Amino acid sequence: MAEGGVAAQAGIGVVAGLVRSAFLVNAVYAESAREHGITQQQGQLLCVLMAQPYGMGELGTILGLAKSSITGLVDRTERNGLVQRELDAHDARSVRVALTSHGAELADTFYAETCRRIERLPAALETSERDELAALLGRIVLDNKVPVVFKELDQL
Repeated sequence: MAEGGVAAQAGIGVVAGLVRSAFLVNAVYAESAREHGITQQQGQLLCVLMAQPYGMGELGTILGLAKSSITGLVDRTERNGLVQRELDAHDARSVRVALTSHGAELADTFYAETCRRIERLPAALETSERDELAALLGRIVLDNKVPVVFKELDQL
């Protein structure tokens, strides 16, 4: 490959590439959420809760939100009938947030559609390039201990 690699040929470095990629994925996520009648943060919440119910503190950590922000997000999502608070079986002072049946249906639909849209982003890459991109992004995510927020379709 020519000196500097593909990123240099495209005129973009690692930092700009990662930041712009994050904006690109966020834009896809936001568009999909709007089309499903929810906010981007509500979509993220639904996707996180697909795996299991979580406590408020855990949700705040996973989603990177302050306590007041996660409380407001859960309140709004609960008013829409998508999540419910349940008593924690292990700690009577705590609640866990779980999907309602309507929330689970919407989460499945939203998740599948958002995955399809994100999957199209690297469509111009060769299979080997996609595999390399996945491996490199996987290393970055694991090295930085990013919590599992969005699983692959085949992992559900």
